[in-house]
Amino acid sequence: MFKGIAAGLAAGALWGLVFVAPRMLPGLSSIDLGAGRFISFGLLSAFMMLLVGQQRVWPTAQQALAALGMSLLGSTGYFLLLVWGIQDAGSEVPALIIGTIPIWVMLLGKPAHLKWAALLPGLLLTLCGIGLMTYASAGAALAQQVGRPDFMRGVLLAVGSMACWTLYAVLNVAWLKRHPQVNATAWTNRQGLITGVCALALWLAWGTEGKVLLALDNKALIAIVCLAIGIGSSWIATVFWNVASRRLSASLCGQLIVSETLFALLFSFLWDAALPSGVQWAAALLFTLGILASIRAHR
Repeated sequence: MFKGIAAGLAAGALWGLVFVAPRMLPGLSSIDLGAGRFISFGLLSAFMMLLVGQQRVWPTAQQALAALGMSLLGSTGYFLLLVWGIQDAGSEVPALIIGTIPIWVMLLGKPAHLKWAALLPGLLLTLCGIGLMTYASAGAALAQQVGRPDFMRGVLLAVGSMACWTLYAVLNVAWLKRHPQVNATAWTNRQGLITGVCALALWLAWGTEGKVLLALDNKALIAIVCLAIGIGSSWIATVFWNVASRRLSASLCGQLIVSETLFALLFSFLWDAALPSGVQWAAALLFTLGILASIRAHR
């Protein structure tokens, strides 16, 4: 259990880097950044499958279909719906909706033997943390976004994005437990290869032309950041997440997703060389207490 928790927290830390990457590349579109990340993920996955021992064993047709479904839910579908949702509804409301993913994963992934009363403290602490963080981060901006002409469509798209990743988290845990012969790295590579192909198609359809990207002054920084989040926040993070998914229940994995928010805040404040407000400190404390309460409930 300790190794699973450590792996889940490590995945959250690496995912948190993704929230800083757009601030490092303000002139790059979300589609271009996402494509760069996921194509890097796919290339490394292909390399690992071809060159590293056990990974040369290619998946069966059933496993390939499962990997395709997980890739669409957890990467391409989730990302695309979120980008469209932000375009229509602004960033604050979709961020709030995505922030509820740990709650839904905990609710849907509860082990049969675990009583609801045991999960309640962690759930309540996490909900209170989400509420405080929303108040601190969004504030009056929420009221302004409601007046956007396509606001409700954006909300529905964000809900769809949230549903995609929630289903991915729950189904991924179940799949790994049913297939112990497939290790975490092999499963990551299969998902990554498909994700890379989907990301390339996404970039060809909606991304910036290659010659325009090559003309940018910061193209070297773009390549470094895309490689960093493609390898770290995608490949390594997914390996850690699959290790956690194999060792822990879906409900505890769901609670550990909160660490992504904590590390995203930490990295953002480090980037800004600033300190959190009192409300943000309080929200971070509630998130941490929620994680500890959930770990205790699952012991």
